[in-house]
Parts: sequence; structure tokens; C-alpha cells
Amino acid sequence: MGILTNLLRLTSYMSDRFIQFIEDLVLKDIVRCTENFEVIPEITSSVDCSKGYTRSTSLQPSQIGGENHGICERIAFNNSKGLLADTRSIILHASSISAAVPSFVLKGLTLPVFGLQYAWSLGMSSCRYSLSCIKCAQVHVHRIKSRLVKTLRGSSDDIGWLQHAPGMPLVQDGTSRFLELLSDIRNGEHSLPSSFVYLLIPGLFSNHGPLYFVATKKFFSRMGLACHIAKVHSEASVEQNALELKLYIEEIYWGSGKPVMLLGHSKGGIDAAAALSIYWSDLKDKVAGLALVQSPYGGTPIASDILREGQIVDKETRRILELIICKIIKGDMRALEDLTYEKRKEFIMKHQLPLDIPLISFHSEASIAPGVLATMTQIAHAELPWFPLPKSVESDSFVESGHQVPVMIPISAAMAVCALHLRLRYGEKSDGLVTCRDAEVPGSVVIRPKMKLDHVWMVYSSKKQSPSEPDAREMCEALLTLLVELGNSIREVDQVLL
Repeated sequence: MGILTNLLRLTSYMSDRFIQFIEDLVLKDIVRCTENFEVIPEITSSVDCSKGYTRSTSLQPSQIGGENHGICERIAFNNSKGLLADTRSIILHASSISAAVPSFVLKGLTLPVFGLQYAWSLGMSSCRYSLSCIKCAQVHVHRIKSRLVKTLRGSSDDIGWLQHAPGMPLVQDGTSRFLELLSDIRNGEHSLPSSFVYLLIPGLFSNHGPLYFVATKKFFSRMGLACHIAKVHSEASVEQNALELKLYIEEIYWGSGKPVMLLGHSKGGIDAAAALSIYWSDLKDKVAGLALVQSPYGGTPIASDILREGQIVDKETRRILELIICKIIKGDMRALEDLTYEKRKEFIMKHQLPLDIPLISFHSEASIAPGVLATMTQIAHAELPWFPLPKSVESDSFVESGHQVPVMIPISAAMAVCALHLRLRYGEKSDGLVTCRDAEVPGSVVIRPKMKLDHVWMVYSSKKQSPSEPDAREMCEALLTLLVELGNSIREVDQVLL
């Protein structure tokens, strides 16, 4: 029984202390609310202490919630010693209570408002995130659409830009005279003078074709003409090759004392034209004329379509070309970039060809007949080591000599496929790499033969399909002969004007 009594007392004491703790918390909240409303209640307490006198104090609201003061008031009221407390021991003004009670009510009423505000902000955040996702998707779709349009449009707006560019001189047609000279050459009438040095300038990737211009050089040498093939790095930039050609021309001129006739094929014509455009003041008395054979003077859609930025898989294509040209071939990526329409426009507007030099531009159209796909072109020959070969089956004697095996690749077939692609996509005639309109140099005499000749036919040795057809050597001789005639005509006109 004693244990149960003690437990009941302890439970009662704990409940009284808990209730007292809650009352103190509520009292503190009331005082805090009154401070927020700037209400300072006056609390007057009078306690009769053991010394027998009464003390009246005026306390600030912050003191009401103090543990010592509030608890002592209640203990003094309930003390068994009979301490008397004044009825005015704790007096709260009605204004403080009326200010505290509405604050609780307002806080309770504002809780749903706060919830609504939180829900609204959460919903707006979700909407903003959704809108940002939609905008990102729209930008991505627009980027893909622009890349697709640029890829499909390709070089449609660039092909033939030289023909309608303002300030460009007109061209003249010299095809008929060229065909006459070609007919005379095939009949044995060679009128090419020996008073010039003839310099053949190879094009892109010519360093990997040992037979590039070799047949033409041998043909000229047998006629007693001084002919050279320019030793330039075909995979270098146009400006670098222009400087090398300038030094090469000066070396030939000072060594022979003869002016130089230039014949450049493909990128070789671009390099030669750049040398004359940039260094004309140094080469004016050393160069007698320039013939550009199948040269993309205005640019080529093949290079532009491959390297155009902003189209589909442009970065991947560029990385592959950089691997092939820079790492494997050990060339310069600018060699291909300089043949794009963008680079050619920039260069031509900055460096134009001089007008007082004979110029010839030659272009052709490749055949797209199915039979061309089976055509093989010899670009080199492989030297086999000494290997004994029997003269006959019955004989035991052997032939003790080396042998050459021709290296044949289907370049003509590749040119036919490219020419068909350009014809179907852009409706343009081409030799497989250069369109006819881009090969016409402003201010030049243009040669437009009707023969079906691809881009590599003019530089690699080939066997005649028919005795009635001219070969590349005779075509080069006819071009240079016409170039000499143009130079003579210009000099005669200058003498008349003087």
C-alpha cells in the first residue's frame, strides 16, 4: 500500500509540473504576441513577505514569463504558512489580452493560406520546368532542321558564282582555235617554240601518283623542249605552294634566261594563279602565260559539301579527313579547305589575277555511261625484284631481268560516279570533281571540248581507244600553243597602243 501511495503522489506531482510547464509556455507566447503588437501591459504584484511588509513593483512583460517570478506567485498563493497575496498581484490589461488572442486566431487562419502559397509555388515550379524542357526540345528540333536543310541544299547557291559576281571580266570562247591547233598537232605540225621553259604544276595528292604528268614531260622532251614538273607538296595550302612556285619560277628563269609558261592541273592551276596574284610584281617579266586545266578556280562542290560546317555529321566527317590527310598522308588540311567556295571567294576578292597576262581555262565533262565503270587507270608501276622466268616450257634457260607491273585503280569509274552525283543533285556538268562553270576563270579564253574527259584523263598515261582520238600529251601541247599565240597577240596590241 505504501508503494502505491508513493506512486500516486509521484504521478500527481508530475502531472502538476507538466500542467505548470504548459501554462508557462502559453504565458510566454502571450507576452511575445503583445510585444509584436507593441503593447506593454503593466503588471502589479504585491506580496506579503515574512518580514511583514508589502512590496509593490511594476514589471515589464518580459519578466512575466520568468520562472522565479511566476512560480513564486503561485507558490505564495498556495503556501500553507498563510502568506497573503494582494488581489492585484497579477493584473493584465484587457488591451494585451485582446491583442494576443486575435494573433492566435490569425495564425491559425493563415496556415491554409501558407499551404496554398506553397502548393502554388510548387505548381509554378513544375510549370516553369516543363516550359524550359519544351523550349530546349524546340531549340534542338530547330537545330536538327537547320542542319538537315543545309545538308540537303549543299552548294546550290555557290556553283557558278563567278559568272554573276560584280566586277569580274568576261570570258572568251577559244574552243574552235584550240581544235584547229589540235588537228595540226595530230597531223605532225608542232609549232611550240623552244624560247620558253614549260612548267607543269600537279594537283592535289599528286605526290602519291608517280606517273602524274610523266608522259607529257617525256613527250615535250623528245621534241627538244625544256619541260619541268614542279616539285611542290601537293597536300600543302594554296598560299604555301604559291610561295614555293614563286621561288621555283625565279630559279628556272635565272638559270635558263627564258620566260616560263605555266600549265597547272586541278589544284596546281589554283596554286599557280595564287602565285601570280600575290607575287605579280616579282614575276611580271618571268612568266609568259598560264593555262588552268580542270582547276576549281571558283571552288568545288565536292570539297564544300564535305567540309561545310553546320550540316549533319560535319564534325565526324572532318575528324575522318584530318586522320587521312594529316596523320596518314602527312599533309595539310588547308589544302582541301582552300578549294571550298567560302575560301575561294575570300581569296579571289583579296587577290585577283592580273589582266595583262595570257590566261586559258580548260574544262571537260566526264562520261557517265555504264561502260566507264569497268575502266582502269594506271597511276604507277611496281618494280619486281630479279626473278628467273623460263623462256619456254621445254627450255631450261631463264630470263635474268627485272619486271615492271602496272598499278591500276578504277579512278575513271570513281569520276563517273561523282559526275553522276553532281548531275543528279545540282544539274551541273562536271569532270567528276569540278563543275564546268567553276572552272571558267574570269578574263580568260575558255576551252570547252565536246569530248568526254574525266578529271584524271589529262595527267595520267592512257592508251588510245581509237586512232582518231587525241591523247593527253597532244591536248597539253595544243593548250600551250594557243597560250603562246595569245601572248603574241597581247604584245602586238601593246606595241600598237604605244
